Amino acid sequence: MATHAYYVPPVNLMGRGCLQEAGKMIQDMDIRKALVVSDRQLISSGVAEQVLSILRKSGLDYVVYDEIQPNPTCQNVHEGLQVYQEHDCDAIISIGGGSPQDAAKAIGIVATNGGHIRDYEGLHQSHHKSVPLVAFNTTAGTSSEVTINYVITDEERKVKMVMVDRNSLVSLSVNDPELMLSKPASLTAATGMDALTHAVEAMVTPGGFTVTSATAAAAVELIFEYLPRAVRDGSDLEAREHMTYACFLGGMAFNNAGLGYVHAMAHQLGGVYDLPHGVCNAMLLPYVEEMNAKHVPGKFRHIAKAIGMDVKDKSDEECSMYVIDAIRQLSREVGIPEKLSELGVTDPDLELLADNAMKDACAPGNPYQPSREEVMELFRKII
Repeated sequence: MATHAYYVPPVNLMGRGCLQEAGKMIQDMDIRKALVVSDRQLISSGVAEQVLSILRKSGLDYVVYDEIQPNPTCQNVHEGLQVYQEHDCDAIISIGGGSPQDAAKAIGIVATNGGHIRDYEGLHQSHHKSVPLVAFNTTAGTSSEVTINYVITDEERKVKMVMVDRNSLVSLSVNDPELMLSKPASLTAATGMDALTHAVEAMVTPGGFTVTSATAAAAVELIFEYLPRAVRDGSDLEAREHMTYACFLGGMAFNNAGLGYVHAMAHQLGGVYDLPHGVCNAMLLPYVEEMNAKHVPGKFRHIAKAIGMDVKDKSDEECSMYVIDAIRQLSREVGIPEKLSELGVTDPDLELLADNAMKDACAPGNPYQPSREEVMELFRKII
């Protein structure tokens, strides 16, 4: 019988108000001075200040680097590393969604391993554990705060580098829905569909097993129930809280099962055209899973049940069609664009996108390995 490695941060605070408990835990980590990694919008909006005030109350000395881009770059990583080293920091605290989280993990890995962030593209390329990392999450989507994955854009190659590295796992994650109340509907929708993509791909990939399938199914169920509510009313704290649970559950699933061609393709759209990751995932998800359903239709029965279908006496094909239709309906309900042209991309380089997608670290996790022409055709469906 196969054995499985299961990675998850040692401590995870979640639920409304948990932010207030984080200060004491950080005090117990004996951090001398921390680099705080965030972005300008979170600083100017006051969201980051909710965390910074907790750090000050706990007596922690810190310095802020807030230049992180929506698709964090090599430049972001090495500028942040320079600040970390110049101020003699010994830990990193990230405040934000996937972009600050990914950048913080990258900075931490280079801080302890040296070299350039490009050296760590791929699977478990580092030799030493990152400096201590604390992740305050402000979106319910990427799950970067609880996974061993991070993604950095190589500006020179226009490629999103995928790093899967057990040494990048954070020491403490904090998921307080009160930090997410000000998120606009469009960002709520995009990050929520990103979380759905994580869960669905984790259930379809051959790398999934009983534990990951269970947490992914729970995530799917929560997302279909609560994402529309969170998009309609951003102040709906109950919906926000359940979306943080969904994000956490889906993160635990794909962190240990893997992803597939939705992410492999979405990474290229982000790397070449600087498009929002969650939106790209949402546009691609029904088409990629439509392809997968032709080859592994049985994988969709559990997903259909999580969404609410009575699967008794239903064929695998009926279950897969139900899932794909439900995904399309949810995307429309929360306002996800359907075509790249709506994002300003009218003539994408399909050959470049397909070639890079087939090299992406997520591609091997797909249950079916498409040809180059098949990948190009999938991209054509969203032009």
